[in-house]
Amino acid sequence: MEIDIKAIISKYVEVAISFAPKILMVILVLIIGFWIIKNIVSYVAKALERSGMDYSLSNFLASLFSIALKIMLLLSAAGMVGVQTTSFIAIFSALMVGLGMALNGSIAHAASGIMIMIFKPFKIGDLVKIGGNASLGTVESINAFNTTLKTLDNQRIIIANSNITGNDITNISGQGQVGVELTFGIGYSDNIDKARKIILEVGEKCPTILKDPAQGVVVSELGDSSVNLSTRPFCKSEDYWETMFYMQENVKKEFDNNGIGIPYPTMDVHVVNAN
Repeated sequence: MEIDIKAIISKYVEVAISFAPKILMVILVLIIGFWIIKNIVSYVAKALERSGMDYSLSNFLASLFSIALKIMLLLSAAGMVGVQTTSFIAIFSALMVGLGMALNGSIAHAASGIMIMIFKPFKIGDLVKIGGNASLGTVESINAFNTTLKTLDNQRIIIANSNITGNDITNISGQGQVGVELTFGIGYSDNIDKARKIILEVGEKCPTILKDPAQGVVVSELGDSSVNLSTRPFCKSEDYWETMFYMQENVKKEFDNNGIGIPYPTMDVHVVNAN
């Protein structure tokens, strides 16, 4: 059987000529459409920034808006050349459902990240404590799926966002000022008033402790081996660690200079002679 090459080529040329106007129209629509979408998304992103919304959140929402518009444009272009978009949408939806099930955990982290950006329980630079295990550190970054804390010893703790929103959040820096909880134990034979005076004098010399509210010292517990004196000097949030270390070191030195001991647990052993 002899194949008529010229007839086949002629047929394809006719089909190409008949579709050429539609293809050119689709290309033109896509070029103009992408240009319009770019300008619309840019305007929306600037409007979100002007509204005072967090930059990370506004950028994320603008990106989602851009993707949605581009998908709609591509579906419209496919319909112009006769593609049955109904079947395409059904297949695309099934793929999205499957992808959503596979990335269920990641989607939860992303949703939690959006909640953190909207409600702002903390911001970059805040000293926070997360969860029952008390992950303590300064917030270094807030990403779509996780948040990074920097600890005092320069370690990085990367916490999934859903674990943050599902746990207790203590923002130590949240109010701008913070009370530093400190407890000092003295012996039962030591003078409480003298120890209280020493703690207050050390607090007065500390350059980071604020005058208002005034520092106080109370007997918080009569322990098994010590009388525990508690104090809560206030300082700026960024001076939290410096204040804690200054007080602990210098109170110990002054206790030593004034003959006040910091007791430790002891045990008396009594040997009874059975005979």
